[in-house]
Amino acid sequence: MFNAALNIIHDEHRSLAAVVHGLRYLVRESHTKNTRPDFKVLWAMIFYLDEFPAKMHHPKENAYLFARLRQRTHEADALIANLEQQHSAGGQHVRDLELALGHYEAGFPDGLAKFSVAVEKFADEILRHMAFEESTLIPLARKYLTPEDWVEIGAAFSENGDPRFDAETDQDCRDLFSRIVNLAPPPIGVGPARR
Repeated sequence: MFNAALNIIHDEHRSLAAVVHGLRYLVRESHTKNTRPDFKVLWAMIFYLDEFPAKMHHPKENAYLFARLRQRTHEADALIANLEQQHSAGGQHVRDLELALGHYEAGFPDGLAKFSVAVEKFADEILRHMAFEESTLIPLARKYLTPEDWVEIGAAFSENGDPRFDAETDQDCRDLFSRIVNLAPPPIGVGPARR
């Protein structure tokens, strides 16, 4: 019963991880080949990393998964408070990426180095956050949530069943992910290969 809801959550985590790994790859490629990247791709990736978690994924975790778990047990209270704080801090981490990318695109001599540091910090934080959710929160949710809870959570994640999450924003995020895949060069996308 919880499989459908958890599959969606895991799929969303994989999509975020794919963009993060793609961002890391492009930065490392710039170091290795000593070339300037396609900034359009980098900006699209950072925009996705801001839009999707902040407007779709994290609000649904907070409003459905975390809220239901809080109703069923206090065992997860401290864990949920920690995860919610991480969700709140995510916006600042994206701002740090944007500033570093702007610095790099403007041609500052230390631009690539600063952007590399920002990307690695962001990547470590978001990947650690998702792994932490999956290894600590999800087992508690499996233990305490009812079949009805999972149906509601699954509906919220799959159909935007709450008016706070509109279908247009969901479609915009899907379109942006597709755009990233189409712009990014292989092996992370299907766009033109870089020389």
